[in-house]
Amino acid sequence: MNLRPRRAEPPRIDLTPLIDVVFLMLIFFMVSTTFDKQTQLKVDLPEASPSEQEELSPKRIDITIDANGHFYVNERELVQHDAATLRRTLAKISNGVVDVPIVVSGDRNAPLQSMMTVLDIAAQLGMNRLSFIARQADADN
Repeated sequence: MNLRPRRAEPPRIDLTPLIDVVFLMLIFFMVSTTFDKQTQLKVDLPEASPSEQEELSPKRIDITIDANGHFYVNERELVQHDAATLRRTLAKISNGVVDVPIVVSGDRNAPLQSMMTVLDIAAQLGMNRLSFIARQADADN
């Protein structure tokens, strides 16, 4: 019989399951969290003189067509209601930038030719980011 005491191994704590759980929780919180842009800080920006301002293309061009077929660009009525004036106005406002979004809103009774004129002029200028605004129809209609 061997009665010598065996060397006892020191007890070991396996941390692998704990690390797995921590990583799973980290992944869960990263995936489920939404980040909001904080815009609560008010900043009073300095003004630049007109010579220092560079001409930037607008973020969006709004074209409105009333029931008579008259064009309004960015809420300003055109002096002449023809295609040439609309073309010059769009070219001037866009500063040659063709990827400016154009939002067209027309009256229900606006002539279809006015809508087609806007589409044709935008295509001639190479602008292809057009969208139309419509009001959602009532459910009972």
